Amino acid sequence: MLAKFTAYFITSSNSILTDASESIVNILASLFAFYSIYVAAQPKDLNHPYGHGKVEFFSVFIEGALIIIAGILISFKSVYNLFYPHEISDLVIGTIIVGVSGLINYALGYYLIDQSKKHNSLTLYADGKHLQTDAYTSAGLVIGLLLIYFTGLNYLDSILSIAIGIFIIYSGYKLVRRSVSGLMDESDIDTSDEIIAIINNHRKESWIDMHNLRTQRYGPDIHIDCHLTLPYYFDLNKVHEEVSEVDKLVNHKANSRTEFFIHADPCMPECCHYCRMPECPVRSEPKSMDIVWTTENVTKNQKHFTRDV
Repeated sequence: MLAKFTAYFITSSNSILTDASESIVNILASLFAFYSIYVAAQPKDLNHPYGHGKVEFFSVFIEGALIIIAGILISFKSVYNLFYPHEISDLVIGTIIVGVSGLINYALGYYLIDQSKKHNSLTLYADGKHLQTDAYTSAGLVIGLLLIYFTGLNYLDSILSIAIGIFIIYSGYKLVRRSVSGLMDESDIDTSDEIIAIINNHRKESWIDMHNLRTQRYGPDIHIDCHLTLPYYFDLNKVHEEVSEVDKLVNHKANSRTEFFIHADPCMPECCHYCRMPECPVRSEPKSMDIVWTTENVTKNQKHFTRDV
């Protein structure tokens, strides 16, 4: 931020001021992100039985909102300077400073995104994406400043600043959209796909049917509810064993810590035509079809599949 403001005072370039102003947002957002990561890492307690991970969605919302506000203010100032331009000087020095700061931001953003995948942290991911977005705007700014330097068309400075402002607003919107989806418990489709693929690849013959699967992310943790149909003649010990096996399988294979709540359903005669149990003692009809579990059919709130699925 200090480097970019230094470049602005040297050049008086409105587009460099735009980039420097966004750096203020970077710092404010990172401070809140730091606090939210601390809160998210706290263990579950009586008042927060699902943990504190949802604070990350608030962090991302605030970061996105700050970015949008910065983009709007930047755009307004750029439009003003388009009609009331001012002299620009020492563009080469300013361009070098902006270029170097952009490279540093990109490297830091790449590191944060890499760490976010290891720790399943939405806050780290959002902050890393923000820094990389800032690096992209700096790259575009460098190209624009060189164009102004070689053409001498100073009004391009304000046009470039407006374009950067619009891009910043769009970047902020994407962060806000992602945070709202998390706060509204929007189903995590990517996670559902991953979980269902794992279960399909290790599916036991006694796991007759799975449905009503729901996934919610709480920071680094994932909470999943589902119904699992098992042979009705299994005793409680056997049912508990089968349910625990599904839980262990997902937690061993998935990329996130998963809390699985599985409701066991007894099978019905209508299940026989797709039941995989090879020597079922109560089968009412032979197996005539095979149903592969997909996100579309496993997430439905439907106790048993029908023949037309």
